[in-house]
Amino acid sequence: MSASEIRVSRTIDAPVGAVWAVITDLDNAESVLSGVEKLERLDSTKYEVGTRWRETRVLFGKSSTEEMWVTEIDPEKRTVVKASSHGADYTTVFTLEPAGDGTTLTFHFSAEATGLGAVSKFMMKVFGSFALKATTKAIRRDLDDIADAAGKRAG
Repeated sequence: MSASEIRVSRTIDAPVGAVWAVITDLDNAESVLSGVEKLERLDSTKYEVGTRWRETRVLFGKSSTEEMWVTEIDPEKRTVVKASSHGADYTTVFTLEPAGDGTTLTFHFSAEATGLGAVSKFMMKVFGSFALKATTKAIRRDLDDIADAAGKRAG
């Protein structure tokens, strides 16, 4: 098995509650996150463990839709979202920590190859650094978008 990880943090000029409200507001994700083209809920109208949705983003110039679900919630502290696609399991952990009057939001993304043959694993290693750079750029853009929205919520 092969794993890749990205960890990016950003201090946001908004209290933890405002940041939490933004990252758990699936119904407004399309308008908040510039990288999201479409988000379609598949079940619950809430944000709770088990909530599922399809998220469409443009990656490498093409639309890509992934089904995602919430696996953990510690309100206003941490939430974990998972996805599984194209021979890999993806985990995203959002951690929120008070930072003075603001919040430090850490986005930890990991991908682990599952059930891939030797050729596919080799290709992941060869193209992995390119994909990690593109994913890191998308994460930073998401963090900027979350910061903007949380700042507006906080007033």
